[in-house]
Amino acid sequence: MSTMPLSDDRRAKRNVTVLVAAQAILGAQMPMIFTTAGLAGQSLAPNPCWATLPISASVLGSMLSAAPMSAFMQRRGRRQGFVLGSLAGALGAAIGALGLLNGSFMLFVIGALFTGVYMSAQGFYRFAATDTASDGYKPKAISYVMAGGLLSAVIGPQLVKVTADSMVVPFLGTYFGVIVLNLIGMWLFAFLDIPRPVLAPKGTPREGRSRMQLLREPVIAVAIICATVSYALMNLVMTSTPLAVVGCGFQTSNAADIVSAHVLAMYAPSFFTGHLIARFGVEKIIAAGLVILAGSGAVALSGVELEHFFIALVLLGIGWNFGFIGGTTMLARSHTQAERGTIQGVNDAIVFGGVTLASISSGQLMNCSGSNVETGWQLVNVAMLPFLVLAGGALIWLAMRPRAA
Repeated sequence: MSTMPLSDDRRAKRNVTVLVAAQAILGAQMPMIFTTAGLAGQSLAPNPCWATLPISASVLGSMLSAAPMSAFMQRRGRRQGFVLGSLAGALGAAIGALGLLNGSFMLFVIGALFTGVYMSAQGFYRFAATDTASDGYKPKAISYVMAGGLLSAVIGPQLVKVTADSMVVPFLGTYFGVIVLNLIGMWLFAFLDIPRPVLAPKGTPREGRSRMQLLREPVIAVAIICATVSYALMNLVMTSTPLAVVGCGFQTSNAADIVSAHVLAMYAPSFFTGHLIARFGVEKIIAAGLVILAGSGAVALSGVELEHFFIALVLLGIGWNFGFIGGTTMLARSHTQAERGTIQGVNDAIVFGGVTLASISSGQLMNCSGSNVETGWQLVNVAMLPFLVLAGGALIWLAMRPRAA
């Protein structure tokens, strides 16, 4: 194990390189699944209202596994946690493939739950980037790792185009592709150089603040609210997008291209988001993200031509990037190393809890609340408004609080 001090960013940059590669290769499975799971669910589900349940199950699996995964990494280290996540992703895809082969919606949903364990592990890539980074490098490290999603935005949808109809059973080839990505990509983590946290001996007093003390900290509370709203609203709209695109008369390939553009927009700003945070402050970048998310909803409500879908989903990705990276940076600056395992797990459990509700609501609004596809799509986008007001209000409240001396 290297004896280089944690403040030396040479180690951090090496780890960031590994995590960027993992985000690109392993992360490609998420746009693959988000493009196909709703469409496959629509063909398997006994009721069209539940078409997006597999996506919701993945997010639920991520929510349920976030705290245990964080605790596991706190005890066993990042490397073993990330390998475990990849194995869960391969298992989830295998069960999903079995569900497709047997025409079983239940099996397909169970597989999606295991995919959520991978999704949870991937969420910790951004935190792992800060483990060996100096305070000045942390926002850039988070941004660079998130930027690895640019390649996943290209790889994933292109693999969907190649694999979706490659077998007699639609999308079966896509799920086989996800298995391969996980089994190959997990070897990247052999190159991580992140020391395991030093655990206090049993019976010694607990280091750091308790869970409730951390959640009562205003900066932490607002960071979690803004990250949750940004991620949940992105998922709310993205979950229904393939159904809306195909339902409006376009092709699955069009839906894949729109998802690809969306994921590119999610991660492309990451090359400069960290620099923007350093220059203008994290609160202003989060606020900009919320405004851009509102703009996405406005474009989506203005029409259902392909250009409306493309522009709305690109704005959705950029807004998510600013809001989520901003919230992550705000959180990372607000806790100690000893508090890492506690607050990061709680944060992701809350974030993905919100995303789970958004995902379930997306399918209900899209398929069961309107008289047609266009009405359902409009309801999905109108539903963004109250949550944008909530996050914006929390950010204003934090800005108006007296600064500690």
